[in-house]
Amino acid sequence: MTSVTTPIASQAESGPVPGPMSLDIAQWSQQLHISNFANAYAEFRDVASLGNVSRILVIGPGQGLDCAVFRWRGYQVTTLDIDDRLNPDFIGSAHDLSMFEDKSFDVVIASHVLEHLPPAYLDRAIAELARVAHHALVYLPVGGRIMRFRVMPGLLGWDWTIAMHLCNPFYRPDPGKPRFCEGEHYWEIGRPGYSRRKVAARFEPHFRIRSMYWNPDWIMSFNFVLSAR
Repeated sequence: MTSVTTPIASQAESGPVPGPMSLDIAQWSQQLHISNFANAYAEFRDVASLGNVSRILVIGPGQGLDCAVFRWRGYQVTTLDIDDRLNPDFIGSAHDLSMFEDKSFDVVIASHVLEHLPPAYLDRAIAELARVAHHALVYLPVGGRIMRFRVMPGLLGWDWTIAMHLCNPFYRPDPGKPRFCEGEHYWEIGRPGYSRRKVAARFEPHFRIRSMYWNPDWIMSFNFVLSAR
């Protein structure tokens, strides 16, 4: 584990600063749900779609299932987290990856990470992801509720999903306070100001969007597959 001091603005200058989640990390890190497996599989499939890549930076390794899968399949995995209790290889925040040189990695993965950053740091984080890697997977939580109907007839791999997203338009993100997911998320896909289209526009100055999609096996995750410009 390498400790890196990340220079960040003071709270008085730019509002809240990035910090560790206010959870019982010991308890949380032992939890394992079917969503972990669905998410790890989506990451593995999306990385494989990028072709000949080997060096991966995982920001926010969480319970570590995705890292274990990648290492099992022979990828070189480096981890970074702002919380030293998760024992990452490097300690730091997604908005400042200055410990890494340009294009140090083939792929950077930030799965359910950026929503934990105060909005003032979002564009800086996106720029850093594009600087340190050739490609990026950015998976984000969907706010509100989703009603869906899925048909899998067991023929030719057909799989159809019809989904309706319900989100309270009056429950707006607060740039100074994480209001969602029990006080852990500053924003989520579908919340006012963070539609899929508007979030995609935040990526476009730094990335070409290869694909963006609902994860059919974890419908509360909206996933972007990106290549740096």
